Amino acid sequence: MSSQYDTTETLDVKGQSCPMPIVKTKQAIDDLEAGDILEVVATDSGSISDIQGWADGTNGVELLDQVEDSDLYTHYVEKTE
Repeated sequence: MSSQYDTTETLDVKGQSCPMPIVKTKQAIDDLEAGDILEVVATDSGSISDIQGWADGTNGVELLDQVEDSDLYTHYVEKTE
């Protein structure tokens, strides 16, 4: 899959449901440096609203984009600080 973002790391949470995509995303973001972009690939449709809500309520991260392709949901999260 190609992307317009230069991702630092890809997190595969396919087959996992709430709250695991958020838990794993937070853990992965914590290990990154400011300016790094995490690509999160999920199969849980709830991840669209869950990751949006988490990013909106979390300092130091920005949700850049979310892409829905059939049953695959890809999220691009940047660590900003």
